[in-house]
Amino acid sequence: MPLASADDIELARRRRGEGPRLLFIIGSGSTVEESELLVSILSRHFDLLTYDHRGLGRSGVVTHPYDMATCAADALVVLDAEGWEQAGVVGLSFGGMVAQELAVTHPGRVSRLALLCTSSGGPGGSSYPLHELEDLTPEERDGSRLRLMDTRFDDAWMAAHPADRRLVDLLAGRNADLDEERRVGVRRQLEARRHHDVWDRLSAIDCPTLVAAGRFDGIAPLANSEAIASRIDGAELRIYEGGHAFLAQDRDSLPEIIGFMAADDVSTDPTKENNPR
Repeated sequence: MPLASADDIELARRRRGEGPRLLFIIGSGSTVEESELLVSILSRHFDLLTYDHRGLGRSGVVTHPYDMATCAADALVVLDAEGWEQAGVVGLSFGGMVAQELAVTHPGRVSRLALLCTSSGGPGGSSYPLHELEDLTPEERDGSRLRLMDTRFDDAWMAAHPADRRLVDLLAGRNADLDEERRVGVRRQLEARRHHDVWDRLSAIDCPTLVAAGRFDGIAPLANSEAIASRIDGAELRIYEGGHAFLAQDRDSLPEIIGFMAADDVSTDPTKENNPR
């Protein structure tokens, strides 16, 4: 991955695919490598740019606290490194928080916006305080994460829905083998997330915006997405049958999001298989 310099941090970025320009901002605690399945799908339809957040993946380690404004500045640095004056932006969970901050501070840089399973903070509602899970026992933490992913998830649901069981197993154990520097990166990110609040500034977003939510999301409850959509002029709200991982649970979600983000490009068909760059 080529690197972009943000302050004293090197940000590892990746660009793949062909089509409309799209910046994909991944969720908390995740990396581009761990998001490969989604990255590969999006790169079939877009000239896709993504990156590892500071302190995670192949980006540089963090040595001091930072805030959401810093995260938005990182996204801007990545756009600038590619010479992109404007792009569509998709933000997933924590990435949706970063995308909101980017869109309210630099609205001219965002041509279309999709905010997935995320929250505005403030009166619009905050996502679940994941930093509090660090104080639980491993058993308590695993149980809480299960219910937060989807409020329907319990032993009976898992037994009756093997696809959801496989999804949980796939996500289990992420970050379990991180070295101490990367663990610090996760903690710093959760601390920045904790103070996220763009509620009073959401009206500054003036590009076409899709807000997508899982009906059973325990991390970013549906009410939070409804609130975001109510504050952005012309925003479209779509609700999917799933939880925080609704992209993997509702087969309609990803094609519809791709279609929305490609709407200004008449040559782009969401069902078309493009060859990755």
